Amino acid sequence: MVRKEISNWGNYPKIETNYKSFSSEDELKKILSKEPEAIARGLGRCYGDSALSKTTISTLNFKRMLAFNKQEGTITCESGVSLEEIIDVFMPEGWFLPVTPGTKYITVGGAIASDVHGKNHHVCGSFSNHLISMDIMLADGTIITCSKEQNADLFWATCGGMGLTGVILRATFKLHEIETSCIKQESLKAANLEQIMQLFEESKDYTYSVAWIDCLSGGKQLGRSILMRGEHLKKDELNSSKTIIVDHNPRLTIPVMFPDFALNPLSVRAFNFLYYNKQLTNRQNNIIDYNKFFYPLDSINDWNKIYGKRGFTQYQFVIPKEKSYEALKKILSKISKSGSASFLAVLKLFGKQDDLIAFPAEGYTLALDFPVSKKVFKLLDELDETVLENGGRLYLTKDCRMTGKTFEKGYKNAAKFKEIIHKYDSKRKFQSEQSKRLGI
Repeated sequence: MVRKEISNWGNYPKIETNYKSFSSEDELKKILSKEPEAIARGLGRCYGDSALSKTTISTLNFKRMLAFNKQEGTITCESGVSLEEIIDVFMPEGWFLPVTPGTKYITVGGAIASDVHGKNHHVCGSFSNHLISMDIMLADGTIITCSKEQNADLFWATCGGMGLTGVILRATFKLHEIETSCIKQESLKAANLEQIMQLFEESKDYTYSVAWIDCLSGGKQLGRSILMRGEHLKKDELNSSKTIIVDHNPRLTIPVMFPDFALNPLSVRAFNFLYYNKQLTNRQNNIIDYNKFFYPLDSINDWNKIYGKRGFTQYQFVIPKEKSYEALKKILSKISKSGSASFLAVLKLFGKQDDLIAFPAEGYTLALDFPVSKKVFKLLDELDETVLENGGRLYLTKDCRMTGKTFEKGYKNAAKFKEIIHKYDSKRKFQSEQSKRLGI
């Protein structure tokens, strides 16, 4: 056992924890038999406190790839395997992840616990849509296999359940077949919120779509954005014999924590102005590497240090489609007037999803990064009200400060989710700082 201070990607909050790891089922069972409270943790890329507990169990030594069915495109691996490792092994064979978030530095277990979504949710859904089965170790050391048909209640409570049902050991899921490692991307500028939402509606037939949005612009430019939409490039569209190139070396490292004053309304406004105007035409087409399209921030090691020692929170919500425009207009207006700085602002359009504890729902989702401060938390409390008034909810994976009431109002199946957790973990061994804050 090692006693250490840890935090997740937002560097807030930080806690002291008994940090343990395992490389076999027997080792994990022994840990669980001795610890009254614990949570599993992969690479720590959730933003808040969902992978922090009195005892934190690392899965990073439990990372074997076990099987691959080339005919069906299914992989079975242990939960500590990272998305980067899957790309490294299977992309040269013509396979890619069916769904990926904005970083490849997460584990398979973390992808399931967060039920991650990507730029293709409107077409492919979230990670759980491609998950076939998984093995979970419960609090008493029992191992249960679950799927959409077998022990389905445990399956759905685990997908997006933030590790509260048990420790995910293994998973089987489908990969997506590709011909090249390149993306055919089209970038379109939108002058305001109305235009960007119209562009999303016109982009439904594209597999991937995502927008950077200037959350500090106001007036007629409120919500000005750049939409990036794309498709996997075919072999006959690539003027090269080398169709698959795997590249995972970051180009830049942030060596130290930035001073707290580095990110302020002036610096963020300047960044937003330059970013929006770097594209000189309203429409631009190019062919880019998969890293630049899916993982632009992964090219910068430790980019979270930009926010300084106080840390940051990512605030992500989804609003039902029919209420999205007015709600987003109100939220962006509040952010613009507050002057609170967020230069990493991402807008996406979700497709339909109505699983037990899923975050995605048909509508628009906006993710914003804010340096931690009392002023920011007060602003986010106000934004919570707008989100809830419009039938929306917040993403648990990004959260570090919402209340239990906000969680219960946003997630209509919260009570059922709690019942399933108690069914499989009656003594509530699996708890996190987040679950205790939310009363789960």
